Amino acid sequence: MGFDDQYRNGVRRSTAERMRDAVLNVYPQLEEITEERRQKRWRFRPGSLGRMEEVTLEELAAAHRALSLVRREGDLATAKVLERLLAKNRAQLTGPRRNRLAPDLDAQLMDDGVAFRPGPRERIAPEILSALREAVLAGVMISANHRAHGSGKLSRYTRLGPIALLFGEWRQYLLAWSEYQDNLRLLALAGFETIRLKPDPYERPKGFDLQEWLSESFGIWREEPFEVEWEFLPEVAEEAATYLFHPKQEVEWLEDGSLMVRFRARGRQEME
Repeated sequence: MGFDDQYRNGVRRSTAERMRDAVLNVYPQLEEITEERRQKRWRFRPGSLGRMEEVTLEELAAAHRALSLVRREGDLATAKVLERLLAKNRAQLTGPRRNRLAPDLDAQLMDDGVAFRPGPRERIAPEILSALREAVLAGVMISANHRAHGSGKLSRYTRLGPIALLFGEWRQYLLAWSEYQDNLRLLALAGFETIRLKPDPYERPKGFDLQEWLSESFGIWREEPFEVEWEFLPEVAEEAATYLFHPKQEVEWLEDGSLMVRFRARGRQEME
């Protein structure tokens, strides 16, 4: 791109300069070249075409928010992946653009309270999370030593087919198929003491839908499902209506201004 292109575009030099500045604002990685007759041209540096669409402030902030969320939920394995991704994105930014974005990003992150929410969280060994994540992604069986939270009983060399890591408030779980019980089980991540990946593959049951399976419970409890009716009095009904208590809930406004919420699920202990 050179200024002689102004004649081809039918614009004056001042207009061409504004067009140039607009392009440089979008693609700051363009470099300026002065030729023998002092004619200026601009080009992309070798290897820079892959960075034509540089990351934006909004995208960086969203990635930092995602990182804060997974840290808060205790998913340290995903947090490490996001940290590497953010480092790569920052490395791709040119110096001037990185310097311009830094203050805005800091200000936006300060306004985002996700990273500062307090709350209890179990400590899960990073090597346990990494091994489970690898097993889920690779679709292989594991052999694990796991200690039950309630009884303290240690199950040795338990063969499991990992399906998903469930992160949430207070306690985190692994949903897995148990070879011994020939059924799905929820096991607290904090109970795992050792994990070994096995060479034999594991495939989740055909037609299994994780979200559908989760919607059958209130929280993680898995007793027989029952019909639930919650009635919220008029003085709190408006606020209750802003909550989604269960993905399959039905709501009904009563004549006295009360709100009735109905759904079918397991999890009496967590409801109470």
